[in-house]
Amino acid sequence: MAKIGLMGGTFNPIHNAHLALAQAAYEYCGLDQVWFMPSGRSYLKKDMVIPSGEVRADMVKLAIRDIPYFYFCDLEIKRPGNTYTADTLAELTSLYPEDEFYFLMGADSAFSFPHWYLPEKITSLCILGIVNRPGKGQKELLALIEELKARFRARIILIPFHEQPISSSLIREMIAKGDVADNLIPEPVVGYIRQNGLYTPEYT
Repeated sequence: MAKIGLMGGTFNPIHNAHLALAQAAYEYCGLDQVWFMPSGRSYLKKDMVIPSGEVRADMVKLAIRDIPYFYFCDLEIKRPGNTYTADTLAELTSLYPEDEFYFLMGADSAFSFPHWYLPEKITSLCILGIVNRPGKGQKELLALIEELKARFRARIILIPFHEQPISSSLIREMIAKGDVADNLIPEPVVGYIRQNGLYTPEYT
């Protein structure tokens, strides 16, 4: 049986905090692998203009290519229609019934989790790996975890991690303004973004 962490997200673009979170989860939870799954058409971001799944997949592959226990999974970008985590986990657990899945998320995602599509189905199919939020908001996060356990019978691991002030939206804004965001993005992804003119005013 393999212990597999799942890193879902738009990855628009993938950045260093994504990799750091995955590394922290890999080490703390004793995972065998972490799978990066770019989302297809997220119902939560249906009004955003997002690069194609192929473009975002290319960036993810470049970002993780030198880390042997990080893998790319195209399950969500290949699925037509809206992307739902519950459907993804149902498919994965059917394909890999012997493996144990850990769905990894930041604290912000955890707070919105009760409003996701079929949260009780998600918690029945995986362990939630929630990134710790030290300092401000810690009390609220711990209270939320107890609520998720009570409402959805969630199995939760709180992963120690100092959240980094990096977001994909910040990176997109910086590039659009002509600012340098190279230190926030894996080097191969920086080259890909420049080569393809991503996130510039001309691109959008």
